[in-house]
Amino acid sequence: TLSSSPAPAEAPPESPPEPQEAAAGPAKENGVDTGAEDTGAPAPPRQKSWLVRHVSLLLRRDLQAQKAGQLFSGLLALNVVFLGSAFICSMIFNNVAVTLEDVWLLLVVLKVLSLLWLLYYVASTTRRAHAVLYRDPHAGPIWVRGSLVLFGSCTIFLNIFRVGYNVSHVHCKSQLELVFPPIEIVFISIQTWVLWKHCKDCVQVQTNLTRCGLMLTLATNLLLWVLAITNDSMHHEIEAELSALMEKFSGNETNTCLCLNVTVCEVFRRGYLLLYPFSTEYCLVCCAVLFVMWKNVGRCLAPHAGPHPSTPPFRLHGAIFGPLLGMLALVAGVCIFVLFQIQASGPAIAHQYFTLYYAFCAAILPAMTLACLVGTAIHGLEERELDTLKNPTRSLDVVLLMGAALGQVGIAYFSIVAIVATHPQELLNRLILAYSLLLILQHITQNLFIIEGLHRRPVWEAALQGKPEAEPPRRGSLLELGQSLQWASLAYIHSYSHLNWKRRALKEISLFLILCNITLWMMPAFGMHPEFENGLEKDFYGYGTWFTIVNFGLPLGVFYRMHSVGGLVELYLGA
Repeated sequence: TLSSSPAPAEAPPESPPEPQEAAAGPAKENGVDTGAEDTGAPAPPRQKSWLVRHVSLLLRRDLQAQKAGQLFSGLLALNVVFLGSAFICSMIFNNVAVTLEDVWLLLVVLKVLSLLWLLYYVASTTRRAHAVLYRDPHAGPIWVRGSLVLFGSCTIFLNIFRVGYNVSHVHCKSQLELVFPPIEIVFISIQTWVLWKHCKDCVQVQTNLTRCGLMLTLATNLLLWVLAITNDSMHHEIEAELSALMEKFSGNETNTCLCLNVTVCEVFRRGYLLLYPFSTEYCLVCCAVLFVMWKNVGRCLAPHAGPHPSTPPFRLHGAIFGPLLGMLALVAGVCIFVLFQIQASGPAIAHQYFTLYYAFCAAILPAMTLACLVGTAIHGLEERELDTLKNPTRSLDVVLLMGAALGQVGIAYFSIVAIVATHPQELLNRLILAYSLLLILQHITQNLFIIEGLHRRPVWEAALQGKPEAEPPRRGSLLELGQSLQWASLAYIHSYSHLNWKRRALKEISLFLILCNITLWMMPAFGMHPEFENGLEKDFYGYGTWFTIVNFGLPLGVFYRMHSVGGLVELYLGA
């Protein structure tokens, strides 16, 4: 703006008159009498040069164009999501007028449009001159890209099992049912490759087209996630086929579409049910990566932006109790997971295996809660300063951490209502109730611990604050070189070799929580779903309602554990 900024409200009213007299002095000397000395009105602000005004106008116009592009692309995604949600809700409440094939047809159109834009982005936009001048070092960390590839690969295998299931029922499947899984395989393969390679890009050309393409792809993944958490047609189809097969063996002939090879269909059924949560998890990770890319469109980073050259590597630093207790929890979790999966391969899961799983969780969750409370208290005793600088990456981490926690917390509250309403008396029901309450408490305390740690300045960064400002490169003497090496050695010893009890405790707690979160991530990620298979909540809410609740909460829970591991690694390095 051309006008000067107003004084703050808390400024004292008795300001000294020297600035007004100094401003009025030149006017008197030049023979210009404005009457300011008579009326007490402030002198007019000095006019800026034409170049300054022109550059300021261009900057404002560029900012307005960026905001307009973000608004338009956001509205595009919003309309696409509302249209797809209307189709999906119509299919749920009136599956005669709007069928599942209609929803698939809409999603095929969106996938084709997204694929065309992804290919255009790789082949044309990124190859233009000055297209990608900056790359965000904080976007797409290795654990996010690794999970993208892992969940994408599992989703591809899921669709391969779906193709095999459809081929075994080819005599009663429509053409769209046969074509939809191969199209999704192509879409997931290309999207995963593009996001892995270009997730750090800060595009400077064709910004509006890039924003719209990113939002269209994000909306497509979001609709795929909504369909995955609400569509239980495959499960109903499998159960109907099994019941029809039993009727056929009992002598009652039916016209139901049956599988020609029972063994092959059982393999396809188990593979589909085992990998089903990975598809919803893949859509969530893609939405997060696409949103970060959308925020980075047109962003200009400072020349020094990037990972700090002195960021310490991941080392144990003498930590003993945290890794030891965490490994014990991990080994116990693996054993319970293997036993549970062996039982799940049979016709039914025995009652004692559910008891074993919930007893294990009821033992590990209080330990994690206590560790988080101790870590939060140590954060309050630390001498490290709070990092109050604006950090978009940290803000996004906090939002994702709080949002992903809603998945398991929501399932826990639904379980509490179901158990209390049915007046549980059995040991298993009491364990489920205790597990749900402890899970809510553990999520709250772990979020407090991680968020408090993310807002603390890392020790290695504070140790470098005493380093002199960088000077232009010049030929230094051997004495200066020796002083620099001595300073670096002292900084390293102060930062890493000397661990006081607070830093050592934070490292032990972080390592223990990392291994516990990996254990709790592994179980639901690889097909262990006792919340759906124990039958208590399913009988209380009904199959369709509880199926939607679990499919909504489980992918968020898996994402929460994975995101918590990334935040805890940062806390470990910062301590």
